[in-house]
Amino acid sequence: MQKLLIVEDDPSVRNTMLLCLEMEGYTADAVSSTHEAIQRLESQAYPIVISDIYLDERTGIDVLHAARRHNPDCAVILMTGRGSMETVMAATAGGAFEYLAKPFEMAQMIDTIKRAEKSLDENEEDEEAESIDDLPDTEMIGSSARMVEIYKTISRVAPTDATVLIEGETGTGKELIARMIHRNSRRASQAFVPVDCGSIAPSLLESELFGTLKGAYTGADRDRMGVFEAANNGTVFLDEIGDIELGFQLKLLRFLQEREIRPLGSPRAKKVDVRVIAATNKDVQRMVEEGKFREDLWYRLNVVRLTVPPLCERTGDIPLLAHYFLRRYDELYHLDTKLTESGLKAMSDYSWPGNIRQLQHMMEKLTILAPMIPGGRIDGAAVKNAIEQMDSRDQASESLADTEAEQIRRVLAATNGNKSRAAKILGIERKTLYRKLEKMGL
Repeated sequence: MQKLLIVEDDPSVRNTMLLCLEMEGYTADAVSSTHEAIQRLESQAYPIVISDIYLDERTGIDVLHAARRHNPDCAVILMTGRGSMETVMAATAGGAFEYLAKPFEMAQMIDTIKRAEKSLDENEEDEEAESIDDLPDTEMIGSSARMVEIYKTISRVAPTDATVLIEGETGTGKELIARMIHRNSRRASQAFVPVDCGSIAPSLLESELFGTLKGAYTGADRDRMGVFEAANNGTVFLDEIGDIELGFQLKLLRFLQEREIRPLGSPRAKKVDVRVIAATNKDVQRMVEEGKFREDLWYRLNVVRLTVPPLCERTGDIPLLAHYFLRRYDELYHLDTKLTESGLKAMSDYSWPGNIRQLQHMMEKLTILAPMIPGGRIDGAAVKNAIEQMDSRDQASESLADTEAEQIRRVLAATNGNKSRAAKILGIERKTLYRKLEKMGL
């Protein structure tokens, strides 16, 4: 191990650090000023530099810049008893490995140095992943056999006006497929209007889709055009179609058969010309068998059916997706982050329960944080750490959901099953309670 460099103007702190490092088997040079530090950095390459921030007329940020200028892989650990947002931002922008607030235990400093060593060793062994130069400009990324079959189906169905049902887990890219169908149709120059059926209260879905005339109900102080009319000659994307209540399913079926809408409060129907693409993350066929979804509506929607595979069934596409998101966020945040082979392997080994959306969010986070890692690269350790953080949040969410479910059960028992009263006690709307009960299987 090469020497470390300590930059600290307080002699007692400097001597304590030197002693502790020697006891751990490290050798280090110690200086008390930025001038001495920069001179040392110009004459010798240090793999790890530990510097206070507030020193003299210059600061540890200047030491950071000098260290990284002479050795881009240098891991710089900054420490200060007067931390501020400005210094943290400057340290992050300069590529500091870690930022420690004084006072700290020497065990914390030793742990930070060991992490820096490990990161440097991995950087030496870990080759940069081979870049992919011919990435497509579209967001629909994937060259696996399953995705090629989807592309072939899209190419055949897009020029027609056939209704399409897209099935797949959350985060697999169902809306992207719907947009691709629209872009390659004769309606491409017209509106594409997505509707999240699961997020709209059942009592409001009819007016959202079909529109409302002034005076149709209390509070309707003006005419309001519905989605189907607003998208006339274009495409409407009905996401989470499996969340539509049975009572409204018949009205949607009639629309699909007649292509007519009747706004709430209107005595007359009017024709509209829209293409409908629907999507769901539920097993609608099973819902039909259980009596939760109309069979005739299922047949009307299921003219052409596309099933999008989860990311764990198309792992060969992960390198394409990772490089695509890396390029996107490098350009967006004006960075030059690289992805290593170990980082790519860690991604390929993970199951991705949140699918492409989860991968995208992780790549954005890692691209932003990578400059704090020596070499500015996304390696296996960074990916595994990000995955552990995501999994721990998911477990916490599951625990919270279990607690909420138990609370709902107790309130329902106390109100003898009176849902309106239970919703009032819980402080939520009745429709929200119904959705939660459905998720609970009640």
